[in-house]
Amino acid sequence: MTDYSNDTPKQDDPQALQSEEINSSPALVRVRLPHDSPKMTYTIMGITIVIYMLQVTTNQILGYDLPAFLGMKVNELISEGQWWRLLTPVLLHGSIIHIGVNMYALYILGPVLEDFYDHWKFLMLYLVSALGGATFSFILTDNPSLGASTAIFGLIAANGVFVYHNRMLYGKRAQEALRSMISVAVINLVIGLAPGIDNWAHLGGLLGGLAVSWFGGPVYKLAGAPPEYGVIDQRKRGVFSLTIVFTALAFILLAFY
Repeated sequence: MTDYSNDTPKQDDPQALQSEEINSSPALVRVRLPHDSPKMTYTIMGITIVIYMLQVTTNQILGYDLPAFLGMKVNELISEGQWWRLLTPVLLHGSIIHIGVNMYALYILGPVLEDFYDHWKFLMLYLVSALGGATFSFILTDNPSLGASTAIFGLIAANGVFVYHNRMLYGKRAQEALRSMISVAVINLVIGLAPGIDNWAHLGGLLGGLAVSWFGGPVYKLAGAPPEYGVIDQRKRGVFSLTIVFTALAFILLAFY
């Protein structure tokens, strides 16, 4: 405990004035943020890689890509009732470069968001982003498509929203982090204008991640006492689940009605 004296320092005492300035200057505090092993990120990566291996293997043995045949986004088949094709494309890829780029992005973005969302909320964020991407692709283009970039764009949006909603944790770095996220999204959307890339799917994934994170993502406030603070989520219990349900329902209604 600190004992504060009632004595007022003399104005002509340089040492007292210097001490007073130091004591009145802002102090840095340590904030303990949520941290856990990114189990869900690594699980998604593992499943995606195994399925890609099945794609390669079946293509060599059977002469065609069986997982893609069963799960890629094909508008006619979705219209006939194969609704799972609005989700399964996120697990499929067209080449080693395709899966490599997407898994690297997931490896970079996933662990950070999983810390803040927890394992199952992160999975829901990933899947709803994928659903949004496939839905926009289904509505706006007839071309078949596949790939995890729909969900990756959702994670980019969620990361940006998290920084914005929790900018007090980032201090001066918040603006820089936001500019970086916006730049990444814009650059990737511009790249998506190239032939053979489903940019509508990217946009849908971006909007899916944006909706989930904006209305249901964590908004932290400081808790605890000096010298070390923690954080608690200010969102009411159940808000995230409702956000997931309403966002997913909105995409489903958009796709089928």
